[in-house]
Parts: sequence; C-alpha cells; structure tokens
Amino acid sequence: MDKEEIQRLQTYLREKFGNGAIHILEQSRQDNSVEVNLGEEFIGIIYRDDEDGDISYAFQMAILDIDLQPPAEN
Repeated sequence: MDKEEIQRLQTYLREKFGNGAIHILEQSRQDNSVEVNLGEEFIGIIYRDDEDGDISYAFQMAILDIDLQPPAEN
C-alpha cells in the first residue's frame, strides 16, 4: 500500500471510531497489509484485497481471553 492509501485508511478509522489515537504503520515484510495501533498498542492488521479489480480491506483484530474482564454482576 502506498502512503496515500494508508492515510485514507487511517482517516477513515479515526472518523469511524471517533479516536484520533489510531495510527496505521507500514509493514516492511508485506505489501498488502498494514499494522493498526491504538496509541502505542498494536491492535490489529488491515489486509488489502485487489481481486478482479475491486479493492477491499479486511481488518483483523485478535482478542486474547486473558485481556477480557469478567462479566459485571447484576
């Protein structure tokens, strides 16, 4: 992905989630994916799919069980 495409994705995510702390970083190993950070914390990867001339993006975020809070008591 080029810098303009990365900037467009970052702007979209910041607006969609209402959070200016979202940053997208290039991955040196991959041409079709970028890292998504929230502040300094890595939260996921965006993959670019250019199949049949239609471009789409998939955001993948792994959530570890140990990071989840127990359910609130009612």
